[in-house]
Amino acid sequence: MDLENQKRVKDLTEKYGAENVVVLIGGAEAESAGLAAETVTAGDPTFAGPLAGVPLGLKVYHAVEPEFKESVDADVYDDQIGMMEMVLDVDAIIEEVASMRKEHGKY
Repeated sequence: MDLENQKRVKDLTEKYGAENVVVLIGGAEAESAGLAAETVTAGDPTFAGPLAGVPLGLKVYHAVEPEFKESVDADVYDDQIGMMEMVLDVDAIIEEVASMRKEHGKY
């Protein structure tokens, strides 16, 4: 997660409260999705950005996770994300993001 997005997440969390923020990520690889999930839950693992040492514990989901998929219109999901499900390693992405959410999430 780039430094500007880290700042946005931190600012929104301060403004609305961590319990009211959900982060939706869309990284195409499990590792990058996991790093983004770790950043918004446990803090920036590279210690380079605004979330370095800031464990927000936010709710975080990837766009291919069932929890998100079930919460949006099926036609819109299929139109915007459905094709990507065929080329992504969905199981690995879900496992990585869910493990960060379980290990570091507070909400």
